[in-house]
Amino acid sequence: MRHFPTPKVVVSRCLEFAEVRYNGAVIPDKAVQRMQPHVEFIPVCPEVEIGLGVPREVIRIIDGEEEQLVQPKTGENLTNTMKEFSEGFLNHLTEVDGFLLKNRSPTCGMHDVKVYHSEGNSQVVGKTSGFFAKEILHRHGGLAIEEEGRLKNFTLRHHFLTKLFTLADFREVKKKEGMKGLQQFHARNKYLFMAYHPGTLKKMGQTVANHNHLDFEQVIVVYEPLLHELMSKPAKPSAHVNVCQHIAGYFKRELSKEEKESFQSLLEQYKEEKVPLSAVLSVLNCWVARFQSEYLKQQTYFEPYPMELVEISDSGKGRAYS
Repeated sequence: MRHFPTPKVVVSRCLEFAEVRYNGAVIPDKAVQRMQPHVEFIPVCPEVEIGLGVPREVIRIIDGEEEQLVQPKTGENLTNTMKEFSEGFLNHLTEVDGFLLKNRSPTCGMHDVKVYHSEGNSQVVGKTSGFFAKEILHRHGGLAIEEEGRLKNFTLRHHFLTKLFTLADFREVKKKEGMKGLQQFHARNKYLFMAYHPGTLKKMGQTVANHNHLDFEQVIVVYEPLLHELMSKPAKPSAHVNVCQHIAGYFKRELSKEEKESFQSLLEQYKEEKVPLSAVLSVLNCWVARFQSEYLKQQTYFEPYPMELVEISDSGKGRAYS
């Protein structure tokens, strides 16, 4: 049974934690519910933190030379107050692995927040990031950051959780394990990283080899941005096919011709979106157990985060683990 670190995640307080939405509501969220036993959440509501009440008048982002955050009903401009809170909160934030934010919020929304023409004109003229989210993306863009609405998509949720638990593991390595710990971290993540980007994996491997005999802290300075770059986007299905073929290659002498042909057929079905990747991994896992490959048993690729976080409906996704 794999040991998982406990990721630390800043979460919008309105998601499951408190009735702090502008209308006094709390939002039930299945992803947060599932994650709670495995994650240390740090709830925050930027709007409440700057003194706005619950319930409260709507706030909006309006267009201009610089976007402004205003409350049209009261005429209050909250731009500087929110910027100061965001900077202060993040200045005091230590050891965090990710953020789970409320979508479309003028403070927490990451991508799809409405920008209005002016304080008195409700015409939508564009989309932007919320003020709090914008500062997060600026400072911590390499961490696991996602909006709650997007986690309904399996591929995005799988990527978020994979990145979150990988970064939590890496945080522990940075804290106490030294070069040997970093080498072990890199080794057990080899096939997971290969699925994301083989080229970046190679650069990371060269960094871990440390031919220049740098100090551990210097190696981390090079390795960490590469890790963030590697996991910036979900892995592609074609990369998963390549990784599974590599893993199957460990057993080429032990498998019968029929078993090899059956596995290739299963890979083709995955390519054609007829079966999920979990079906392919199930076969590989059986071979790992059958032939007692200790190296492959340690690979995080087979279980990048706790199985309790996999929803039963995910097994039917054509692009599961993609």
